[in-house]
Order: sequence, then structure tokens, then C-alpha cells
Amino acid sequence: MKQTDHTADNTIEHDGMDRYGASPRLEGVRTRRVMAFIVDYLIVAVLTMIAMVAVFFIGILTFGLGWLLYFVLAPLVAMAYVGSTMGGPAQATPGMQFFSIRIERDDSQPVDFFLAVLHGVIFWVAHITLTPLLLAVALMSERKRLVQDILLGTSVMRSDIG
Repeated sequence: MKQTDHTADNTIEHDGMDRYGASPRLEGVRTRRVMAFIVDYLIVAVLTMIAMVAVFFIGILTFGLGWLLYFVLAPLVAMAYVGSTMGGPAQATPGMQFFSIRIERDDSQPVDFFLAVLHGVIFWVAHITLTPLLLAVALMSERKRLVQDILLGTSVMRSDIG
């Protein structure tokens, strides 16, 4: 149902969309994504440090062989973190939950563990190889989507607005 507000200069129609045709669920999403990334990055760093201590003791028990895990430890921790949180029931990492955003698929299906991990891997590969300038895609894309969102058919929306 559309409502009409009359002002001195123009008429504005409200149907859940703003004047640019975007959903109110997209308002502030870019900023929230950046802040959520920082929170999640710190959480993954702490979890990686804890895992490093565990790998140290595993290395002692395996006469040094376990220390080879150090080469892949951070990516493994990050993939497990993203897959289990973003691919979980909340469809959001703790950082995303803190800033009231969640990932949604275009076909309305839930994001599973594999898709969440793939989302994270594409993010890191694309942004490490193609520089952070790739984030500019969100300024010009429909629904403020990043490259990994476009490729995987996902969007990040606010969860505090129904």
C-alpha cells in the first residue's frame, strides 16, 4: 500500500522503497559490512592464536611434524569460522550479527557451510589479487553488492528491518 506525503516542492511515494528504488534494508549496509569485517577479523586472529598454541603442543607430540600446520592454520581457522557462522542458522558471523546484517541468497534458500566458505575464499582471493579498489564495486552495484555477492547470487541486508 502506497502512502503519499505532500511537501511544498514535490510528492514522495512510500512503498518500502526509497527515492533511488533501494530497500530500506540496504541503508548503511556498506558501513556495517566494513565494521563487521573488522570485528570478525579480530575474532579470527584470536582464534588463530589459540590454535597456534594447540598446534605447538601437537608439534611436540608428533616430533615436529604437526608444526607444518602453521602454514595453513589461519586460512583453516577463517574458513571454519565463516562456514559455521555465516552458514549457520543466523546466516551471519558474530560481527555481522553485532551490526545487524545477514547474508541472503537471491533464491531465498539458506546459505550453507560450503557457500559461506566459498564466499569468504572469493573475497580474499579477489581482494588480495585485485587490490582493495575492488570494494568500489559496492558503490556502483545494484543492492550494494560486492564481487563475491554478484558471483554467488547473494546479498547482505540489514536484519533489524523486516
